[in-house]
Amino acid sequence: MRGIKIPLLVYRAKKHKIKIRYLVAAAALLTISPTWQKAQATGCPDLRVVFVRGSGGELNRDANYLDFKKNIEERISGTSINYEFIDLDYPAVGVGVDNLGVTLGAYFGSGDSYEFGESVNSGVTKIETLINGASCPNTKYVIGGYSQGAMVISKSLPKLNPERIVYAATFGDPKIYLPEGEGIMPDACKGKNLSDYRAYVPDCQAYKGLLGAYEPYEPEALIGKLGTWCNRRDIFCSSRLSINDHTSYISDHLYEDAAKVITAKIFDYFRIADRVASHHDTAILIDSTGSMSSMIDQYKEEAYRLAKETIGSGGRVALFEYRDLDDPFPVLERCNFDTCSLEKFNSELNDIKADGGGDTLESMLSASFNAMQSLEWKYGATKSLVVLTDAGFLSPDRDGVNIDDVIKLSKKIDPVNFYIITDPSTSDYYVDIADRTDGKVITNFNELNLLTDYIMERYDSLPRVEEDAPVAKPTLSIDNVKYEVNGKATISFSSETEKTLVVLNDRILGYTNEKKITIEGLDSSVKNVLSLVPIGDEIRGDAVSAIINEANLTVTSLDILIPKAPNTGKAS
Repeated sequence: MRGIKIPLLVYRAKKHKIKIRYLVAAAALLTISPTWQKAQATGCPDLRVVFVRGSGGELNRDANYLDFKKNIEERISGTSINYEFIDLDYPAVGVGVDNLGVTLGAYFGSGDSYEFGESVNSGVTKIETLINGASCPNTKYVIGGYSQGAMVISKSLPKLNPERIVYAATFGDPKIYLPEGEGIMPDACKGKNLSDYRAYVPDCQAYKGLLGAYEPYEPEALIGKLGTWCNRRDIFCSSRLSINDHTSYISDHLYEDAAKVITAKIFDYFRIADRVASHHDTAILIDSTGSMSSMIDQYKEEAYRLAKETIGSGGRVALFEYRDLDDPFPVLERCNFDTCSLEKFNSELNDIKADGGGDTLESMLSASFNAMQSLEWKYGATKSLVVLTDAGFLSPDRDGVNIDDVIKLSKKIDPVNFYIITDPSTSDYYVDIADRTDGKVITNFNELNLLTDYIMERYDSLPRVEEDAPVAKPTLSIDNVKYEVNGKATISFSSETEKTLVVLNDRILGYTNEKKITIEGLDSSVKNVLSLVPIGDEIRGDAVSAIINEANLTVTSLDILIPKAPNTGKAS
């Protein structure tokens, strides 16, 4: 991470001048080069899909808007829904530089320092008027926003009529809030207590956005109607530091992923028959130990039906057989995605016989790990691994494979959802792996056909979170604040990192390499809040804030305060 060290930067606000010494340029909200397309609108449609573009995005030409529109429209066109797309007409003031290679070469705060906040507030007013207004009272809305536009969405949500909202989606929101990412060992890193609006946030340490957080992020009236997408290392919404990930929502297919979720909500609301949103890759693993003899024929019947429906819908199947450690094969591939025609699948399925086995627990973990690793999974396909068994599993298994290894590989692939059909007495073994891969456990053999229907109706979506060992976040403490009556303040602090992000009154001012900064031109009639964010090599820490004014010299350690209007202005 490299910035431009500037001995003295001067920031001009409307009413006063602020000087900060030794700042290094901070990251800007950058956007993709746009192309042109015009949304059509006639009368009052059944559905309006509204997008709020990011900083500097050109109305009706912004690439993020066009990709969002394309991915939704190709799924709802041809239905009975009368719809229109709207790119919200609001300033979307630009910040940063055009050269994406200068990843941290742009900085905030120069120019009209309140322009960014005014832009966000303008967007909030526009979308509130559109959705809550008296015109088209029966029209329903899907709303989405990227970066600055995501802030418009998340800030406006408490003010919007929930009855008119089908779904809201935010992308790269600098005001994201994910309480499961808080702490040294966050719940998210254990796959627990995930926010229901967490659609795709791989970083298990994502907690608050770079500009703070709106709390609560999901209004109670919109529970089940909100999803947030944050790219893997996006500096504005994850705990990591990548500008490139903030500008890659199109190339990383995140609008495509969101479109599957959004259109499912649309179809459900308008009672449109479910459509297959993606092809299926389904691997079926059959436990063929001797104890399966009484039920294996019933299992085979449902396995064949699932394979027939999968192949018939344009998908692919694979078939594997496994037993336990005492048998000669850890997992036997019967046919894979390339070789499994329906005829081949049926022939191999009929050849499987229940036999052998010595102990109670089987080698399911090793079998599933090796099966997933050996297959060539198709991007964009709904990926399922169906296990047919009557027993639990060994952990660690053959070659030391454990349940965390299997889940990590599942999520790395896209994920692969685990569906386990088993005896009620062994279901407890499988609840964890099914929950953590967003799958299901079936113990009632009379419901086998329901599982096939459930799998076929699902669509592919990215994993909600990637569980991993968390990286230690850097810490910072403010040691002293000295305020002078002439509006000058000196702040000294201690930090584990060389670089510190400086935020004053909701304006990101830049980085400093020093442990002492001097601020001049402070307005003593307002509460001045300084927030310092330690920036490590790979991860940023939580902010520490101090309230600086003549009446109150107390240093207060806080999380980043909720900005009234984040102030970024334009880079000079």
